Amino acid sequence: MSDCIFCKIINKEIPSTAVYEDDKVYAFKDINPVAPVHVLIVPKQHISNINEVDESNSSYLIDIHMAAKKIAADLGIKDSGFRLINNCGADGGQTVFHLHYHLIGGKNLGPNLL
Repeated sequence: MSDCIFCKIINKEIPSTAVYEDDKVYAFKDINPVAPVHVLIVPKQHISNINEVDESNSSYLIDIHMAAKKIAADLGIKDSGFRLINNCGADGGQTVFHLHYHLIGGKNLGPNLL
């Protein structure tokens, strides 16, 4: 999807600060972080949101979670804790319609919803 900002980031048409990449997942620092660690983890295949996940692409969910675990360890927040957040649809707070997860940590986030 050529007009998708995350597809452009994945394809290196828009610069980003990468923290992880493999053949299925790309992760980069959020440009408006809400915590010391705020990384966006996206599948390289364009999937608009969790509602578009089906049997043909569901393996991306495992890949994203495994990447999150590695990123948390690499960035030193694995043991202290972090949040992995997915917003789905406009009412769910999704603003970029390419499936993505926010990995947030590096400080005590408390029990409140983000």
